[in-house]
Amino acid sequence: MKTALLVIDVQRGLFAQTPAPFEADAVVDRINNLATCARQAGAPVVFIQHERATLAFQSEGWQLVDTLVVETGDVLIRKTTPDSFQRTELGETLADLGIERVVICGFASEFCVDTTTRRAAALGYEVTLAADAHTTQDKPHMDAATIRAHENATLPAIVSFGPAIRAIASADIVF
Repeated sequence: MKTALLVIDVQRGLFAQTPAPFEADAVVDRINNLATCARQAGAPVVFIQHERATLAFQSEGWQLVDTLVVETGDVLIRKTTPDSFQRTELGETLADLGIERVVICGFASEFCVDTTTRRAAALGYEVTLAADAHTTQDKPHMDAATIRAHENATLPAIVSFGPAIRAIASADIVF
């Protein structure tokens, strides 16, 4: 099954916020490891960058985190909503590449990662959520570790879309 890695919103302006995203450095390391594995397997790596007033296109905050490894041949997609497919080239890009499965990681667990995971499954893609390679910040109602655990537990429970959603530790993901 042809697979692509989707790296969502690992941007300077989002990772520099206070409080910092949960396990930010470890998550970026895990994403870099996933990207290396994807490239070695010939799977495309797609970096998705969010835009809004505080993350203006090509601004300092819009840029990808410095420690994130981006290589020639990786795909860059711009988005303006939590859904990485809505009003973007992502769907067309994945179709052109013959992708049937996506591995999803990045920021923020309960917003863009959640929404893109649901949309990918609704569009017919099998989804692997890199369980330890997505993150968010602590919120007044819940800490970030619990939010991530919640997403890892609830997203795979959605079966109505048809394709499976699995939450798997990044070290166990095979491309």
